[in-house]
Amino acid sequence: MGKKKVLSEKSLHTMVYPSKNDVLGIAQKMLGFDRVSVKCQDGFVRVCRIRGKMKRRTWIREGDIVLVSPWDFQTEERGEIFWRYTQGQVEELKQKGILKID
Repeated sequence: MGKKKVLSEKSLHTMVYPSKNDVLGIAQKMLGFDRVSVKCQDGFVRVCRIRGKMKRRTWIREGDIVLVSPWDFQTEERGEIFWRYTQGQVEELKQKGILKID
């Protein structure tokens, strides 16, 4: 199947908003394999796992805004990344007041 070629991130129309259990965060450090250290909007720094389906289709870099679902146990320490926002989507989140991280 492979990756979808995107010439401009502005052309991506799908937008996922955080639900009541999800948290926005910034990818701080790549830890290897499928783990990323993420500073979340609720003040916790979590070691997050990149979801398997996303791992094969999307690249995450340091400084990217991601959507994290904290685990049911170890909610303050662990989570799962299931969405990465593009630059256009980050601007939209800031305009709507959802994203409060600079």
